[in-house]
Parts: sequence; C-alpha cells; structure tokens
Amino acid sequence: MARTFRAWPLRPAICRVFCGGLVCAALAQTDPDSSGVTLRSNVSEVRVAFSTTDQNNRVIATVQPTDFAIVDQDRVVRDFRSFSRSEYTRMDVVVLVDASGSATPRFREEFSHVLQLIADTKGVPDESFSVVSFRDLKPTVVCDGNCRELHINAEVPIISSGGTTPLYDSIVFASRMLARRADLRTRRVLVLFSDGADTISLNSFTDAMNSALDNDVAMYTVDASSQHPVASGALVLRSFAVNTGGRYFPIEVGTDKVIDAIFEDFRATYIVTYKVPSRTVGFHQVSIFPTHNLGLRFHCRRGYYYPSNPED
Repeated sequence: MARTFRAWPLRPAICRVFCGGLVCAALAQTDPDSSGVTLRSNVSEVRVAFSTTDQNNRVIATVQPTDFAIVDQDRVVRDFRSFSRSEYTRMDVVVLVDASGSATPRFREEFSHVLQLIADTKGVPDESFSVVSFRDLKPTVVCDGNCRELHINAEVPIISSGGTTPLYDSIVFASRMLARRADLRTRRVLVLFSDGADTISLNSFTDAMNSALDNDVAMYTVDASSQHPVASGALVLRSFAVNTGGRYFPIEVGTDKVIDAIFEDFRATYIVTYKVPSRTVGFHQVSIFPTHNLGLRFHCRRGYYYPSNPED
C-alpha cells in the first residue's frame, strides 16, 4: 500500500497553500544542506492541503483541479491522485502574546479585541481556546482551554517597559501545547502578537519554525511594532506566517481581519495528492501556480525531504 506524506506547503508570493496534519507517521527534521525547514518521511505519495485567494486577498472557495499545477522541484505535476475538501472539522487556537513591553500603545487594545472575537464565535470549541504570554525567562499559561470567561484586565499581564523576550522558546512551547490535544481533523492555529524580537531564547529561529511545522501549526502573526515593515522583526514574523500556512498582519490592519482570515482559511481548504515525481534524495521544494486565472494566488510551505532509505 502506498504510504502518504503531507507536503509541508509554503506561502510564496504567488500562491496560498496550507498543509494539513500527517496522514501516517513521519519524522520532521532540519536538512543540514538547506537553510529552510524540511520533513523526512517514508513516502510514495505527496499530500498537500491548500486554500486560494484572489489578487485582493479574498478567499476563493470554488477551486477545481484544472485551476492549478504543482511544481515539485523541476517537475510539473498536473496528474493528481485525489482532490477533495479538507477533512478539518474543528479548530484549536492558542493566542500567544508578547508581554515584554516592546509593543505599540495600540497593542493591548487589539489583543483584547482578538480574545473577545474568538470568545464570541462558535467556530472554536470551549476547550480549544487558550492564552499564553511570554516575558523574561519563559512563557506563562494564562488559561489552558475554555478561555471564554477570561478577564483580560485582571488576568493578562500588563505590558510594561523592560523585560527579556523568549519568543522562540514560547513558539516551541505553544506548538507543543497545541499538538498534545489535537487530532488530524483539527486545524491547529497559533495567533502570535509580537514585534518579532527575541533576546533570550534557548531555542533558535529554526528550532521554533521546526516545532510549528512538526506539530502542524499554522501561525497568524500580528506585528505589534511601530517600525518599518521591512524591519528585522517584521521579516521574522512574515517568515513564520509564510512557512506555516498562516498570514502576516501589521497591527494597523485591525484584528477583525485576522479573525476573518483564520475562519475563511479553515472553511476553504482543499487536499490534493500526487505520486512522488522524483525519488532523488534530499529537499524537494513545492510551489503551486495558477493554470488559467493568473489572478489566483496559492500559498504553501517549503516542501518535503525525500529520505535516503524510504523503506526504513
């Protein structure tokens, strides 16, 4: 029987693809010959979960298999084994907030608004909504599941000046937290409020990215910095969103957009599978391109790593 692998899709500028959870056992690792995040697995089939937007960033929910082609390394794939709606039936959300004091004055207001919007929606089960803050040496769980009754002013740390920032450690912590209680039919979402700076983590940027990908976590990042969007922190936040199948937002956009994006993506995700086009050992980059309507945009994670011993 063919063994299936879900490609870790990425978000390049011209496509929008999300990867779902693993269908069978797979081991995520870092490719020593690549600066990107990779996945090693015993596979004969690649499985990609994706959603599509137009040039105005509006989600398209009527995609057909003839609307796109996949480029796997240098091979163009149009012959798909299957194409269907995603099997996601629920969401698990962790809101991760930087409390180190480097955010803009608008930060707490927008953060509070996101919590209220998630609490008001019926799309997230009561037990699947948590809040984690981070400052100084480690993250702190504000509430673990059923945070709808959270009193923001009393229970969420007041953001003040000073304090170190364990951003990467906190992403690893939150990703593992999501993985502990979700199954393959649950879309794991991490909403990160941060300026993208890290000053003290034991884990590296690559460690944090690997953790999100290993645990199939889509990151929606809200840039709380007042600096220029090409600042180093903004680039870090964009990279997390791009490579995990989420989205990046400057805080000025408003948090309504963040919540809308999360639920739109959840409702309009498709799954496509295809035979591994090349058994060349190493990293296989995956991209998705429109075939007819050039206004369609797909976003996917980096790809996958084909192992040296696929039958082991």
